[in-house]
Amino acid sequence: MKSISDDHTTYRTQPLRVSYFRKIFPSLSFYPRFFTTVIKASLLSQRGKYTNDSWWASSADVLHALERVGVTIELNGLDNVRSVEGPVVFIGNHLSMLETVVLPSILLPYKPITYVVKQSLLDYPVFKHVMKATNPVAVSRTNPRQDLKVVLEQGQQRLDDGTSMIIFPQTTRTQFDPQQFSSIGIKLARKAGVPVIPLALLTDAWENGKKIKDLGRIVPARKVYFSFGKKLEISGRGATEHQSIIDFIQDHLNHWKA
Repeated sequence: MKSISDDHTTYRTQPLRVSYFRKIFPSLSFYPRFFTTVIKASLLSQRGKYTNDSWWASSADVLHALERVGVTIELNGLDNVRSVEGPVVFIGNHLSMLETVVLPSILLPYKPITYVVKQSLLDYPVFKHVMKATNPVAVSRTNPRQDLKVVLEQGQQRLDDGTSMIIFPQTTRTQFDPQQFSSIGIKLARKAGVPVIPLALLTDAWENGKKIKDLGRIVPARKVYFSFGKKLEISGRGATEHQSIIDFIQDHLNHWKA
């Protein structure tokens, strides 16, 4: 499993020659490759052969498929991931399907990972087999008290086993709203005794769809950004660390959108 970053710090899409067809029809060019990748992953999952190496390869295929239709990706802060031994809780904002499918290609060379996901994702045709193979923690997003209990119990089990957790604390994929950004990830990290790594991202190059939320337009003119912050050790109730994550995300979004 190879890091996409040669220096383990940053990654930037190299200039690529994009065909005329892909420029004019990026979504039409991207989705056949995406569906092919998902179907292959699903077949492996159903045979019990979808490993972390397989997950990394699928994710890298999607990343490169996006780049082939003109999407530019910029990533920094990987040294903040690489320098931390043991499992962590990644806490970030959530905008689109893009981060869900691309983050494994970024993080798996450094740490085993899984997600906190909506239960509905485990019911998707084809895709559900892939999601189940990655051993996520599933929540309803309709019962906050029960969701917190599930995340604290099952999330700690994953962390105790050495698997880092990725949590998007917003209730839905949307523009960043600190008021809707819960402290569930902080609570998990505090209970499990592991650090948190903030994650800021801007991924609206893959829009949310109108009829099927995960299948929106691909808009290459919008640059994709990921940034990982320095680890935060949780002290007390974690209020200071929670605010630090919010500030980290907001500052990066303000800079990227300027």
